Amino acid sequence: MDRALDALDLAFRGATAPADEVQCTCHWGSEEELALLKVPGVELSPDLLRRTWEAPDWRDQAAVMRRILPQFAKALVDGRVEPLFGAFCAVGKSFARGQWRQWPADQSAAVWEFLRAWWAQALADPAPAVPVHELLALCTEASGTLGCWLAAWEARDDGVADRHLAEAAARWEYDLLGDELPWDAWYEDEDALRGELAAWLVRRVPARLRPQDGHEGLLHRIRLVGLTGAARYEDPHWPGHRY
Repeated sequence: MDRALDALDLAFRGATAPADEVQCTCHWGSEEELALLKVPGVELSPDLLRRTWEAPDWRDQAAVMRRILPQFAKALVDGRVEPLFGAFCAVGKSFARGQWRQWPADQSAAVWEFLRAWWAQALADPAPAVPVHELLALCTEASGTLGCWLAAWEARDDGVADRHLAEAAARWEYDLLGDELPWDAWYEDEDALRGELAAWLVRRVPARLRPQDGHEGLLHRIRLVGLTGAARYEDPHWPGHRY
């Protein structure tokens, strides 16, 4: 993780918002705060950092993201970022708005390295600063892909990763049984994303969790995610969810 954060520092050293960047002084902040974004390396207050990454209407989203990314990444890893209602998919959308995958190769590689290192660290941590189910939403929204994050999770065949799987499945099953993605997606093909997540859970949960460990009810609900129509709602184990 330290190496990935160092790579961000190196890749974005000297980055600034454009000299002609503007923001609403009524809703975003002062001219003095905006001026700080146009100076490289100046540490931003936590509140200014939050307002900067949350704002969706920068003229040059990419430049603003490059300016804050080293500090933002450290704050994320340390658990010092608190999105509205705890929805970390919003953080992922802030990455996506900056279109970082289109940046020069060394810069986009540094962002990939950071996201992958953070994901690997969280999967191995019994109590990560950002819960794994929230971090998956963040990484998916940031990168525009789900499969690589699921593959890394599947490759970690250990008790910590399995506990994260149980917690995530328990949080997601209600939405998935209602044919909804468990987070607010940035991308248009939400049904495909939901289908990919649902199919992975249906395949992996029974292979990783056991009824005797207290997961019997969860295993039935995830099994139902793999069914459709009457087969789902008339199953004796339908949990009675109302939508």
